[in-house]
Amino acid sequence: MFANYLIGLREGLEASLVVCILIAYLVKTDRRDALKPIWIGIGVAVGISLGFGFALEFGSQELTFKAQEALGGSLSILAVVLVTWMVFWMRRTARHLKAELHGKLDAALQMGTGALVATAFLAVGREGLETALFVWASVHAANDGTPRPLIGVALGLATAVVLGWLFYRGALRINLAKFFTWTGGMLVIVAAGVLAYGFHDLQEAEFLPGLANKAFDISTTIPPDSWYGTLLKGIFNFQPDPTVLQVIAWSLYLVPTLALFLSPMRLGGGPVKTPAPVREKVEEA
Repeated sequence: MFANYLIGLREGLEASLVVCILIAYLVKTDRRDALKPIWIGIGVAVGISLGFGFALEFGSQELTFKAQEALGGSLSILAVVLVTWMVFWMRRTARHLKAELHGKLDAALQMGTGALVATAFLAVGREGLETALFVWASVHAANDGTPRPLIGVALGLATAVVLGWLFYRGALRINLAKFFTWTGGMLVIVAAGVLAYGFHDLQEAEFLPGLANKAFDISTTIPPDSWYGTLLKGIFNFQPDPTVLQVIAWSLYLVPTLALFLSPMRLGGGPVKTPAPVREKVEEA
């Protein structure tokens, strides 16, 4: 549940920041007439993201077992690729996000209502589709037969909405560099578990070999149905009897990705600069 809460919080807060910056800029430039198209674009993005999530969930139920496992494994790997790209992208561009959005919004204001709707849709829709895919993959990996993963996501998104409103009102300050570093690092750990489970799905679909080749089996020490086994699975997608391929995939992804993400240097070689608090980003819009 915590892992899914983290996904909802992290992705939801990114979308909330985008909305805050767009709305604050229009209000402070006295372009309130453009707020309606922006909200329409946001609404369409949210609707399509929800539809995408429902399509993944209910569409996969019509498939055979092997087809479900093949689809689940493939989408889990795709979700990990997207979320990895997202955390590195946000780490690199968070301090320039406001200027980038302002530039797009200025261009859209000159082009008319349709461009405003499209700008808001693209800005929020990318986050929504990424969230829907990663949440589906994470819930599929948890597979505990309870609504707890979805409750965790809903609570995370609700928290993000509240934080976004507080940011907009100037009632809350937060250091974006530290927030996105800590949550990004935790999200990489969650993604490693999703990736390992994706490889397991592909093994069950007989796309990859080695399903019976277990790396270890500590099911008697950490029973999957125990409270601590459930906790470890909910947070890290822990499996007490992984295959050798799962352990290899988990290790080869987690160690270099986390080391690179937590490195104090940019991918381009320069030192990381701490962005201003969120309140400054919104108030200066």
